[in-house]
Amino acid sequence: MVRISLLTYLALGLGSTTVLADCGQAPSSSPSVQIPTGVLTPVTDFGVNPTGLDLHIYVPKDLAPKPAVILALHLCGGTGPIYSYLSNYNPHADERRSFVVLYPSTPHDNNCWDVASKKSLTRDAGGDTTSLANMVRWAISEFDADPAKVFVTGSSSGCMMSNVMAAAYPDIFSAVSCYSGIPAGCLAGSPGASPQNSDPTCGQGKMIKSGEEWAAVLKSIYGKPEGYTEGSYPKVQTWHGEADFFVNYPNLGEQLKQWSTVLDVPFSKTQANAPDTGYTKIVYGDGSKLVGYSAKGVGHTVPVHPEEDLKWFGL
Repeated sequence: MVRISLLTYLALGLGSTTVLADCGQAPSSSPSVQIPTGVLTPVTDFGVNPTGLDLHIYVPKDLAPKPAVILALHLCGGTGPIYSYLSNYNPHADERRSFVVLYPSTPHDNNCWDVASKKSLTRDAGGDTTSLANMVRWAISEFDADPAKVFVTGSSSGCMMSNVMAAAYPDIFSAVSCYSGIPAGCLAGSPGASPQNSDPTCGQGKMIKSGEEWAAVLKSIYGKPEGYTEGSYPKVQTWHGEADFFVNYPNLGEQLKQWSTVLDVPFSKTQANAPDTGYTKIVYGDGSKLVGYSAKGVGHTVPVHPEEDLKWFGL
């Protein structure tokens, strides 16, 4: 569990002014209500929220028109405000002024995202995925954001949910970058998604499937709603520590098998010491759709690399 002292919490400004946002108004180049800039702010009205999630948002000062939206998902035991500190995206938002960051929180199952239940592993079926998608839809409308620049990232449980969100909403997200997770659907049918309540098979890296089998699991999350036409999926980069014995290292290979099949890109090469010493970059195709990072000597979780994430997102 990640812990942060109350003193640090207050010093970081994580307990800032509450703002109610009305997502029913027409989109404009500026928010329909005055959300403070340069400070992490709670939002309590972002649309239908079937699982009772919380949301904080970071909006930089002098936000550029048609900004991007990043959905940043905390690890188990965490919260959105804590992850805003751990991920360090906010200073980059201030510098670039080109994106807003959504930091949701789940109060359920030891603060772990639901990546196990049928509701959450089905598009718009009333699980955590539905609440998270509605946050993103609200932000796109509220900030007149560029719908082609919507991204998802997260660590551990947040990476697990990043893969699930990309599977359930490939029409919303254009890129994923996440840390120390598992394949989409790996915990399907588990009694929970937390270390305390989940089937350990997946977390231990013992859920081994072919690329075709993993692709079928992923695509089942989107399903075939009325008018369905299968389109493209977001590009993906995923990071994992070779010394991770909590969400075990084989999960990197299983994620890469899943996404390489879905994105139809074969393995092409590895690159040593990229982006850091001891990291190996695993490239599929020309590297524009899928890459993995294997971190020697790194446990759970791989530290967030915000600049590499933003580069992957084109920001």
